[in-house]
Amino acid sequence: MSFVFKLVERAVARQILSHVDSFKLMPPCQSAYKPGHSTETALVKLHSDICMAMDRQQVTLMVMIDLSAAFDTIDHHILLHRLTSRFGIKGSAWDWLKSYLTSRSQSVVVNGVSSPSVDLSFGVPQGSVLGPLLFTMYIAPLYDIIDKHLQLVSAYADDQSIYQL
Repeated sequence: MSFVFKLVERAVARQILSHVDSFKLMPPCQSAYKPGHSTETALVKLHSDICMAMDRQQVTLMVMIDLSAAFDTIDHHILLHRLTSRFGIKGSAWDWLKSYLTSRSQSVVVNGVSSPSVDLSFGVPQGSVLGPLLFTMYIAPLYDIIDKHLQLVSAYADDQSIYQL
């Protein structure tokens, strides 16, 4: 992706984050995309929870999941619906995101020979600024389910740590 387009993506990401932040729409366990939260704060919380459980002589069961490959499976229709229904993104902002996601194609070039172009109806652009944010918004309902059934979850973008003390 070009440098100019990455600047546009950053501006769009800032607007989305400002919107979801002001209405507290992101899952509370998600550390990414929040002021004052980083991979370090996510790890410190996880470490603290485990150490406190050890002090109480409790066993911690943890599953760590890296969902980065799932970026390619994002269904554009579901994501666009979720952006409106869950996150309240409408109007020209939604139209821009729709044009950003749809009408994309891909081909492979080997030894100077191109394959036929294939339309992409899933996934977010590789190396994009918006990709991780859109992915987090796409899987937000997953956190609702996890919160109902498990004690603790820590997430940073596409990395999830689900644990029970």
